[in-house]
Amino acid sequence: MMLFLQPDDNATWLAPYAYIIVLLGFAFFLFRVFENWYASRYDRPLYRHYFVFKKLNEAQRTILEKDFSFYSKLTEKEKRQFEHRVATFISEKKFIGREGIEVTDRMKILIASVGCMLSFGRRNYDYALIQYILVYPDEFYSKINDSRHKGEFNPHGRALVLSWKDFEEGYQITNDNRNLGIHEFMHAMQLEARKSRDLDSTRFAKQFQNILKQLTHKEVKDKLDETQFFRAYAFTNQYEFMAVLTEYFFESPKDFKSHFPKLYNYTRKLLNFNFAGY
Repeated sequence: MMLFLQPDDNATWLAPYAYIIVLLGFAFFLFRVFENWYASRYDRPLYRHYFVFKKLNEAQRTILEKDFSFYSKLTEKEKRQFEHRVATFISEKKFIGREGIEVTDRMKILIASVGCMLSFGRRNYDYALIQYILVYPDEFYSKINDSRHKGEFNPHGRALVLSWKDFEEGYQITNDNRNLGIHEFMHAMQLEARKSRDLDSTRFAKQFQNILKQLTHKEVKDKLDETQFFRAYAFTNQYEFMAVLTEYFFESPKDFKSHFPKLYNYTRKLLNFNFAGY
């Protein structure tokens, strides 16, 4: 028996689109190759934003302008990017008050702003390991080590936990190199860099190793001992060192750069931070 195959009208109609899909796929592949090369060559992402469309309302923007000095140092374009990121953060995270504290819009804006400031140079800025923001009025009891904490990042609970009193002091006092929000968000960023393989995490890991290698140099170790520039808690372990280092980067950039220019430069590259004079 002979079978006569009839042409499939639908297949004929779809053929040009199949070619287009293949070409688009190939173009996307070439773009990813170029993007990876660019990130490796220049230690920064090719671009940081797909779209910028979310906005804060007037009251929320007023909080930024009045209470968050970093925002005022940005260009108009950067301000729009920053607002988009803050609005995205607030919409994606669940804020929960503990011990009777009510989480206000101001609290949400300021917590989100600290996190978005730290990740402003990254394309991947949404802290995927954080789902909940738990806010206590003051220091709180932690089961992690059976003691009272001012803040912690709990990866198992996907929670960033903060004492509002200490968080607020952290961003209001800008010259003591203590910023609870920066410190805890950095811990979340560090763990994400260990678990992820995106361009931001790859750059983070590379520059983190450069920072740790600096600590093995005798002249750097001697200067650290001589100046005692970083507070003692920084030397608890390598993760606390990075968190404290970042606090100094944001609060004392000129002194940091003057005393330890290589450490400063590696930190700036790790964060891809080329904004507001840093």
